Amino acid sequence: LDCGGAYIKLAAKADQKTFSGDTPYQIMFGPDMCGSTKKTHVIFNYPAKDENLEAKKEIKCETDQKSHLYTLHLKADATYEVFIDEESKQTGKLEDGWDFLQPKEIKDPKESKPEDWVDAKKIPDPDEVKPEGYDDIPAQIEDPDAEMPDDWDEEDDGEWEPPMIANPEYKGEWKPTMIDNPDYKGPWEHPMIPNPDYKEDKNLYQRCKDCAMIGFELWQVKSGTMFDDIIVTDSLDEAKAFAKETFFAKKDAEAEMFDNVEEERKAKEKAEREAKKAAKEAEEEDEEEEEDEEE
Repeated sequence: LDCGGAYIKLAAKADQKTFSGDTPYQIMFGPDMCGSTKKTHVIFNYPAKDENLEAKKEIKCETDQKSHLYTLHLKADATYEVFIDEESKQTGKLEDGWDFLQPKEIKDPKESKPEDWVDAKKIPDPDEVKPEGYDDIPAQIEDPDAEMPDDWDEEDDGEWEPPMIANPEYKGEWKPTMIDNPDYKGPWEHPMIPNPDYKEDKNLYQRCKDCAMIGFELWQVKSGTMFDDIIVTDSLDEAKAFAKETFFAKKDAEAEMFDNVEEERKAKEKAEREAKKAAKEAEEEDEEEEEDEEE
């Protein structure tokens, strides 16, 4: 995968002739990579909300052009884990990773920050007074070292005025020193209460109920995307055994072949650049010789 997306979709039975990106699904999983986007999509449809929910925390994807093994493991205890090449990339609770449910707690609508609450950590020193004459100090003064040029003619040039320079005595706008506020109470925290709309979903782990088919949603800016070795199972051990017999059995040889092809491509491009450069230099030499002969 170079610039594109490759997602497997698990869904209820559908007409494969009309299957498209708009066909309802229950799980969508796969890498999305192009430009600044480099993530692995894990999207669940949640019937209670009638929404397709994206993971709240981004899951990175591999960004090279070699083949990689993406695995999504959903567990009966309502947790999940995402692997790439059998290396864990993200794990946690389904409830925490997606907005399936309403929050367990909400801000108490009956409470608000007291009007007399002091949350200013620092205050101006009330005992400090601006020095007398502070505002009379100008930001710029005439350069005391400047002299009128010898060729200055006041009749033609007007009255000479020395250039202005920054005043070393000027300290900017006066501001009192900030001190700790003795009345500071810290940031106000809104009291939380149990959310009356929160409802536990004991079947949250059943994210692929009545799944009867798989489909693929693919898009690419550059051609060459490949996918293979697909398995949907209720056993992680079975999935790992399948990966050992398929993906990992050819992974190293495929990577070596890719590297060899890349080296050949780069060598060919280098040779073409050098040939163009040599041809251009030869053409310039011929033009110079023709000019010499004409002279």
